Amino acid sequence: MMDRETDADIHTKKVIHMSEHTLLDSISLHPFDAALGAEVRGIDLNQPLSDELVEAVRAAWAEHLVLRFRGQHNLTLEGQIAFSRHFGRLDSRPQASMAMSEQHNALPPEITVISNVKVDGKPLGALGDAEAVWHADMTYNEHAPKGACLFAKEVPPTGGNTHFANMYAAYDALDPATRRYISSLQCIHDASRNSAGELRLGFEDITDPRRTVGATHPLVATHAVTGKSCLMLGRRRNAYVVGLSLEDSEALLDHLWAHATHARFTWAQVWQSGDLLMWDNACTLHRRDAFDPSTRRLMHRTQIASH
Repeated sequence: MMDRETDADIHTKKVIHMSEHTLLDSISLHPFDAALGAEVRGIDLNQPLSDELVEAVRAAWAEHLVLRFRGQHNLTLEGQIAFSRHFGRLDSRPQASMAMSEQHNALPPEITVISNVKVDGKPLGALGDAEAVWHADMTYNEHAPKGACLFAKEVPPTGGNTHFANMYAAYDALDPATRRYISSLQCIHDASRNSAGELRLGFEDITDPRRTVGATHPLVATHAVTGKSCLMLGRRRNAYVVGLSLEDSEALLDHLWAHATHARFTWAQVWQSGDLLMWDNACTLHRRDAFDPSTRRLMHRTQIASH
């Protein structure tokens, strides 16, 4: 489902009045007409945030899973890092699997670049312009990130949209028999490929999911903040449900993925330059549409660690 851009198409709810010491009078929260997502208006992310405002954003994030802050055209790298740090320790960007541009290497370690742009023939960022399939970030690790903030510096005229799926809603909509069946099952999450399907350096190209290398997680997780149950699917390729035959594991995972990514549980972010999006990695999946490789897409990402 696409997001709705006018006040007539979204519900408006007042969140909190900022203190007189800030530059703005108030902020407001505008939930999208979808299974998840809301826009926060009236806030400049370059400005210091009061503790009260941070708590309001944190509560909105827990309720809506994905928050959009539009019109942040002047957001600096330092401003993005400072804002993200309100919600947890930040991970350093992963080591690149290829030689990157000097411009990329000079960035603060908390900034990961998602881009198809090249400088002097070397990539400025990762993931290029291809489609990125449904996934949660880095669930192949024992402790996956809590969330991420992605800021749009440049966006293509069309394509490159980011879709999100609500894993609370997907779990709640399962029939009771399926919920009981999966309640104690564990799944291995494949670490060998990234979300664009590229084999990572040092990994074998495994075709039998029973030989998958990666962390093992329950299919049903309890969210650390809300205490609610949600599906924890990670990524589909080479996933394997421990203790099942390969045929039964594949059938169950195919069913859960088809269910969890149904349109009724999703929302799509149509990017504009100056958008910052933050999402809860523990209770969502996301994917990206491909876009014209002759156009430019440049995004700065900060990743919030699990603890």
